[in-house]
Amino acid sequence: MLADLHNHSCLSPCGSLDLSPRSILETGAGKGIKLMALTDHNSSLNCPPFAKLSAQYGIIPIFGLEATTNEEIHVLCLFTSLDASMAFSEYAYSIITPFLNNPQKTGDQVYVDADDNIEGEVEYYLVNPLSLSIDDIGAKVIEYGGIVIPAHVDRPAFSMSSQLGLLVDGPWSALECVRIPPVVNDFPLNTKGFPLITSSDAHYLEYIGRRPFELDVTAEELQPGGSGTEANMEIFKQALGRRLKW
Repeated sequence: MLADLHNHSCLSPCGSLDLSPRSILETGAGKGIKLMALTDHNSSLNCPPFAKLSAQYGIIPIFGLEATTNEEIHVLCLFTSLDASMAFSEYAYSIITPFLNNPQKTGDQVYVDADDNIEGEVEYYLVNPLSLSIDDIGAKVIEYGGIVIPAHVDRPAFSMSSQLGLLVDGPWSALECVRIPPVVNDFPLNTKGFPLITSSDAHYLEYIGRRPFELDVTAEELQPGGSGTEANMEIFKQALGRRLKW
């Protein structure tokens, strides 16, 4: 199936206000995506309507957030359970750098219901780092029942390669790349044998589905309870493990 595991909504201050959970699902479905994650910066507050609406569009939902470590490395934290994602989101917000958001300067941070009505706005600036290092975030996400995928590892900013100069070992289920094979400063990036994926990192509607990837799994295997039920985390991890390595 076609998958895209990195998408932002109107909750992310750098995301368009057009990116409601409904519009994300509708656009993704129109591009043939069958497995989709909602990953706002350091928060899962728009995942409940994403969960409620996903079956209408024939999409299996993955819930989570794009965490920022204290080294300012972006990491995808993904869950098949909405409750687990919301619990980790609450924890993440409790350890975020408490710098207030200024919507006029840095953008709105709104969460909505399934009908696109604004329910509230987040107080702290969500792009701020968490007081959690790259060495510790993997174990913490696993503790909450999720998996970890370092984001856009070949980008020149907010990536493991940009912040550390190399990729470090960890409990990563995969590495997200802008392109495969990943190259940094004209040199091939040593990806240490981890499975590789691409994702859209969509901040605007037109970016949804720009870099999906194929996952070797059927909907029946991944969602054995049928449409509208949670995906099976073990099957999800196994399918990611079958992705190409470089």
